[in-house]
Amino acid sequence: MKKTIILFICSVFAIGGWAQEDHNFKVAKNLDVFNAIYKNLDLMYVDTLNADEVVGNGISAMLRSLDPYTEYYPENKDQEVRMMLQGKYAGIGSLIRYNFKLGRVCIDEPYEGMPAAEAGLKKGDVILSIDGEDMTKKDNNYVSEHLRGEANTTFELKILRPTTGKEMKMKITRRSIQMPAVPYYGLQPNGIGYLNLNQFTEGCSKQVRNAVIDMKKQGMKAFVLDLRNNGGGSEMEAVNIVNCFIPKGKLVVSNRGKLKQANRDYKTTVEPVDTVLPMVVLVNGNSASASEITAGALQDFDRAVIVGNKTYGKGLVQTIVDLPYNGQMKLTTNKYYIPSGRCIQKINYKHANGGSTEVQADSLAKTFYTAAGRPVKDAGGIMPDMVVEADSLPNIAYYLVGLRDSSEVLSTYEIDYIAKHPTIASPSEFTISDADYEAFKQYVLKSSFKYDAISEKQLEALEKVAKFEGYYESASPEFEALKKKLTHDLAKDLDYNKASIRQLINSDIVTAYYYQRGAIENSLRADKQVKEAFQLLQNDEKYKGLLTVSEQK
Repeated sequence: MKKTIILFICSVFAIGGWAQEDHNFKVAKNLDVFNAIYKNLDLMYVDTLNADEVVGNGISAMLRSLDPYTEYYPENKDQEVRMMLQGKYAGIGSLIRYNFKLGRVCIDEPYEGMPAAEAGLKKGDVILSIDGEDMTKKDNNYVSEHLRGEANTTFELKILRPTTGKEMKMKITRRSIQMPAVPYYGLQPNGIGYLNLNQFTEGCSKQVRNAVIDMKKQGMKAFVLDLRNNGGGSEMEAVNIVNCFIPKGKLVVSNRGKLKQANRDYKTTVEPVDTVLPMVVLVNGNSASASEITAGALQDFDRAVIVGNKTYGKGLVQTIVDLPYNGQMKLTTNKYYIPSGRCIQKINYKHANGGSTEVQADSLAKTFYTAAGRPVKDAGGIMPDMVVEADSLPNIAYYLVGLRDSSEVLSTYEIDYIAKHPTIASPSEFTISDADYEAFKQYVLKSSFKYDAISEKQLEALEKVAKFEGYYESASPEFEALKKKLTHDLAKDLDYNKASIRQLINSDIVTAYYYQRGAIENSLRADKQVKEAFQLLQNDEKYKGLLTVSEQK
């Protein structure tokens, strides 16, 4: 019997060793084949090859067969890596947008305290040239590349200010631009603190900790952490943010992958700021990665109520690897597991035949349990404890902001409004008046603005199908009646969607005076999910009920 067991173990090791040798042989063989193919192309191909382009295309094709997070960055893209890790780049610090009506790129939103704002650039300024090079018909990417550069380098920018018709030249010195991880925080009515975190870059956890301490000093009684549209970033920063609300020594997240030496457990390491303050975390479908670690860990510890929509479902961890010739690769090395033991990765990436994806079905999701025994699922993201749908923009708004129309009516109105108003009310109080909105409405009606009503398009599609299948003739009276009811009425649509469009205008105008922090503060009173979070934190019975097992269905 012992001999049989020994022989079986030896056979297993022999098979495992053979499999590893076979894998190593295939790797070496294919690398040799790839090398030989390129050498022959370089030697005999009819045209001279660009090695960076041809080999780069081969690398890109290889990585595309894996997952969208494994990427190669050659030396000339080191700024992208720095921006990804630190939220930093060298430039002027401003959002730009392409004006389809003018065929030029314009300044859209200078950042507070950055070179663009300090040089006096304003929303709507048309970029004519950069260091003498004409920017006519150049797209956003092209203009952006020329605005960015090495820190402390100076260039000449020529712009046209549409409200005065004057052309202006200015010298601007680029500098390191770091986007604010916490663009806004502040104490709201009823003692509720609110903090918007838009990225997990280096040092953001210290900003969050300091903001929470500051609001507690002001008398904060409850807290809302807004992680909506936060695509993630540093895993360590997520752990440190959780540590603000969870005691020292608690396991927050575990990384597990092929290499055991790359596996790691992250625990809280310092004393928290507050472990009992009622807390809501806002999430949506764009909350991913480090956002999901933060929200998921706080949910698993029953430390906060998660409100909003189901998160993205990214349960993978990437590592930056240095490559020859100053290149770098962002490489997926692990899956992460939050305190309940679940991994919330939604998509399985298959690598055969060039790569494919498979979304894990909800029916296959496994059940795990929070510290208090509440059931939670693993697959497809973090499911909120209280689902609240966000207000969606009406179809007409997409055309007004220039995503589907080239008339630029909204931008032109806002630029004129800003030029006529040197100052406006504070962000929490500002709104355009009814008279202002009526003026905007009349401006749109007199302009060339056009948009496609979805209902009309859907009816046209249905009509074509009905004709194809032979049903139209008998149903034509109903179709004609519907056509009359769905007739495009711009004035009616502007009135019907007044609240949404007005808030859109408010946000853009406030941004021009108070920057991103002002726009966020201004939006809170009209934000459905934020209002639901505030109401929940004022209802102690409902809040506690959501964090106990008895309330779970």
